[in-house]
Amino acid sequence: MAEYYLMSQLPSLDGVGDGTPLPITEDRFFELCRRFLGKKEQSALNKITLLPPRRSEKSGSPLIDAWNDGERKLRLSLGKARADKMKKPFDTGDEYLPAELMQTARTAVDMDSPLEAEQFLNDRRLRFLETLRPADTFSDESVFYYGIKLKLLSRIRDFDEASGKAAYKNIYNSIMNGDRTEAE
Repeated sequence: MAEYYLMSQLPSLDGVGDGTPLPITEDRFFELCRRFLGKKEQSALNKITLLPPRRSEKSGSPLIDAWNDGERKLRLSLGKARADKMKKPFDTGDEYLPAELMQTARTAVDMDSPLEAEQFLNDRRLRFLETLRPADTFSDESVFYYGIKLKLLSRIRDFDEASGKAAYKNIYNSIMNGDRTEAE
């Protein structure tokens, strides 16, 4: 029942355009979740991430586990595609990487613009997340879906072409100069 009250208070994230601000912040979302969700659901909610660990960890939610598995495989595919392009080895462990993900990774790695590649990957991530969308709008899994989508949309909005180019140049120069300076 608490999920009904929580979900009915959350603004829709569907149709939010790139140029429009998000209708809710992550802080406000998590604040509402703390009020309405039990400890078990909050524990699972805290495992929502856009950077899943390399080794699979159970979250207590099938949706979060599926998201983490898909994102982990995408990141491993990107690592493999980058390594293949440089003719270097890359250890994927015992992880099976689907051909579709490898093709997505190769396409992104072959793009000239890092920003375009990231936009391409984020579009793929949003489409994948949509395949996980629960049928029951007022379930724990719907709250988790909303949390992942909010995190992803927030991250997408953090991209800026000028600062991306500056960070890229900083990383490139540090590699070429042999120092260990990283992008800020």
